[in-house]
Amino acid sequence: MKIGIASDHAATHLKERIRLYLEDHGYTIEDYGPEVTNNKSVDYPDFASKALSPLLEGKLDRVILMCGTGIGMSISANRFIGIRAALVTDEFMARSSREHNDANVLVLGARTINHDRALDYLDIWLKTEYEGGRHQKRLDKIDYFAKNIQI
Repeated sequence: MKIGIASDHAATHLKERIRLYLEDHGYTIEDYGPEVTNNKSVDYPDFASKALSPLLEGKLDRVILMCGTGIGMSISANRFIGIRAALVTDEFMARSSREHNDANVLVLGARTINHDRALDYLDIWLKTEYEGGRHQKRLDKIDYFAKNIQI
């Protein structure tokens, strides 16, 4: 599985920890920045876009985004049609986001969750399969509204 990762300045240390963890577990990683050594403030939408574009082009299987709370990355990611980003804060959310929502993007808040637990959530998210069935009609509606309803 090929996974893209990106963060803002607040989450570079969590991003690096996740990158190393995934590589140790045999995943292919594309790191879209920023670098851990760069303490300069950056804008999370820029880095979300860098990782999400290849996902939408089929060059990645999944993406993991991180920022201080995870909220900014979640909002940014879910503006892209075809992205189902889930801000995860516990095991239940990690599992449900895959089983029920077929989340293709995991979002974590570096300042809001324990980094050891983040690896547990990541494992659950990567190993959980989408159930389909009754959940698919809801995802189809999301796609329909995103493409056809303009306010």
